Amino acid sequence: MAECKAAVVTGPSEPIAIWDVPVPPLEAGALLVRIDASTLCGTDVHRWKGDLADHGEPFITGHEPCGYVEEVAGEKVDLLGAPVRRGDRIVWSYVSCGHCYWCTVALQPCVCPGRMSWGHNPADRPPYLLGSCAEYMYVPPACQIVHVPEEVSSASAAAAACAYRTVMHGFDRLGALKSHETVAIQGSGPIGIFAAAVARDHGAKQVLVIGAPEHRLEVARRMGADATLDIDTVDDPDRRVEWVKDRTEGRGADVVLQAAGNAAVPEGLRMLRAGGRYVNIGAGGTGLLSVDTLPQEMSLFTVRSGEPRHWLQALDFLASRQGTYPFEELISRTYGLSEINEAMRAMAELEVIKAVIDPTR
Repeated sequence: MAECKAAVVTGPSEPIAIWDVPVPPLEAGALLVRIDASTLCGTDVHRWKGDLADHGEPFITGHEPCGYVEEVAGEKVDLLGAPVRRGDRIVWSYVSCGHCYWCTVALQPCVCPGRMSWGHNPADRPPYLLGSCAEYMYVPPACQIVHVPEEVSSASAAAAACAYRTVMHGFDRLGALKSHETVAIQGSGPIGIFAAAVARDHGAKQVLVIGAPEHRLEVARRMGADATLDIDTVDDPDRRVEWVKDRTEGRGADVVLQAAGNAAVPEGLRMLRAGGRYVNIGAGGTGLLSVDTLPQEMSLFTVRSGEPRHWLQALDFLASRQGTYPFEELISRTYGLSEINEAMRAMAELEVIKAVIDPTR
């Protein structure tokens, strides 16, 4: 196979083109994966619009892949030591450099300055296929491989390769939830909705979700939220803060998890009780913060991406809680590769929670 089709961004907000892109030879330890599903993320929308500075055009969009191993260059094992063979359904981690201060001393590979991720890499230079909205994707040798359980759909597994594993990372940083604690979640996108299920599963007394539009809040309620607040209806931040305090005996939430962008942080800190914990997951965009708004003795955690174990944790959560939470409701619609522009528009306009690209359609 010399070439495959891929969805290529050629300029900010320009129509995404379908190119025939070279399939590179595999270096030792690398994989070639036939993509079965690639879910879209808000980051893909921002890159397409030119809002982020982590790319240059042209690049293959998409960074949430799940697929079948087509070719293995040599022997390969997964995160748990099981062999990786042709035909296996997998997801795979990002790659940290392994030798910088953050990798070796701080043990914080997610902030490694040499970290490699997908969906923003040059489509006109080897290894070309580093975006998931394509028929095939190149998996570099240093990636950790995670096999997908039979119980998990390829679409949900693809979402686990970004949104869901970031949530698992956030709850790792947060630590244990106590049975008396209220968790308030800012944002009703994939991260916020999945976080509602994890908070419920981890034993929170009460889970509150604040976001929009209403069809997303409906899914959040089915995924574990006790109450939701529609920001399209309640557009006054003061009223939203009071809504949380009214449900926490005036104290504010024990935990606030931000999954809507940095602009929501100042409001979220006002929802947090003194001594509470704030987890900033959806860290896109900018926000201005006045020091006098900080709750006393609060703890603040910021979360970026995930470590390989978080991919595994997300897949295990999906597989083991299939009968408890309706995960497939987060997967709104499946599009063919040629429909990538419609899928991106639907994501940008919040018509869907998760759009899926199926290159075989």
